[in-house]
Amino acid sequence: MDMHHDTAFAVKAGQVLRFDFPKDGARTYLAVAGGIDVPLVLGSRSTYTLGALGGFQGRRLAVDDLLPIGVPSGKGRAGASLPMALRQSLGGEVYLRVVPGLYYERLTEFAATSFFSESWTVGSEADRIGYRFKGGRALTFQPREQPFGAGSDPSNIVDSCYPIGSIQVPAGLEPIVLHRDAVSGGGYAMIGTVISADLDLIGQMQPNQKARFVAVTLEDALAARKSYKKKLACLSKLFPS
Repeated sequence: MDMHHDTAFAVKAGQVLRFDFPKDGARTYLAVAGGIDVPLVLGSRSTYTLGALGGFQGRRLAVDDLLPIGVPSGKGRAGASLPMALRQSLGGEVYLRVVPGLYYERLTEFAATSFFSESWTVGSEADRIGYRFKGGRALTFQPREQPFGAGSDPSNIVDSCYPIGSIQVPAGLEPIVLHRDAVSGGGYAMIGTVISADLDLIGQMQPNQKARFVAVTLEDALAARKSYKKKLACLSKLFPS
């Protein structure tokens, strides 16, 4: 029988769950009452496959894996649905809010304007490490003498830390948004950072989907994060583990 999205349902031992390809969004999530009972690593039970850390033996799941389930709280209710106000709208053009970064002023005036006015397209290189965006004009950097320790390209800087969500444009060609499994530092200028409240939106974008970047202030970003955390708290109350 077909099950509705965003709705809790009961299953019995021996029943089989099957998933179709997603029509909107890039990923489907299955939450289990009691959670997946694996050790906490750095405060999380998720898997970082590049470092073979966390999750189930630090790797991708394989056929015949048996996942241990924790003890449910007993407060779950089959048939409970997520309110529409808490559901994420998927598909169509996505607007990603960006706080301009320290190196944004290194762009030429035309490139800085183009970055926020252009419509961009998600490329085929799109995963938890980063999302590459194509289709916009090349972004040129103002000429300068490269400092000692930086590469020769104008988009290079002396190695620096990368915030999650930071945007780099190697050679000024295609913006790359670094996602949650990205490296923590490198030698490319960060022209901005997608706010934390919008990282989940990026994670559900499919290749060839359209996106626009929207400049916001730090105050806007903090307000959005506060609203995001309130939604997560509501989810925890509606669907206790």
